[in-house]
Amino acid sequence: MAKSAAEIAQAGYAHPEVLVDTQWVADHLGDPKVKIVEVDVDTAAYDTGHLKGAIGLDWRKDLQARPIRDLLPKQELEALLSSKGISNEDTVVAYGDNNNWFAAWFVWNLKYYGHKDVRLMNGGRKKWQDEGRELVTEAPVVKPASYKAAQPNKAIRALRDDVFAQLGKAGAVLIDVRSPKEFSGELLAPENLPQEGAQRGGHIPGAANIPWAQAVREDGT
Repeated sequence: MAKSAAEIAQAGYAHPEVLVDTQWVADHLGDPKVKIVEVDVDTAAYDTGHLKGAIGLDWRKDLQARPIRDLLPKQELEALLSSKGISNEDTVVAYGDNNNWFAAWFVWNLKYYGHKDVRLMNGGRKKWQDEGRELVTEAPVVKPASYKAAQPNKAIRALRDDVFAQLGKAGAVLIDVRSPKEFSGELLAPENLPQEGAQRGGHIPGAANIPWAQAVREDGT
């Protein structure tokens, strides 16, 4: 295991076990038990330059079930991580573009399937570049591993029927983190992406709109 949460608590994060800064990542680039994974909205970004040793994942090809956009089945996630040389004992640190958008999705996937130590690099690709840190174009040579995912932690996921069961209940709060235009129904997807996915515009009745962009700063943190 990499450095414990207590050892990096000096960064001031409320949950240092899930968020690390760029210097922490720089200090662990050569650590064989720390696997750095890049997941970008722009799937071509990895090939233009990435952190040394970072493994690239394509969210379109690697991180969604087909034909619907859903979580990978357990066996497919195991095969993916095994092929990338990631083991159950590794500390996995994800980062990406667009304020870590799909990197955070990857982190949540691993948490859903019970990975013990998975973290997000605060600021993502933008902060790393803004600090003038090195990017390389060479993809790492990985040795296949044997990854075994745990059973899904269904307590951290709400499906449609779960939402229906809570609508209108006192104390139940539904947060919609999409942009105001998506919330209002003016757009079906973020402005920089194809307008697809949702069958109808708008939001679930009673939902409060707190756009994800309000939770990040200009430097990506």
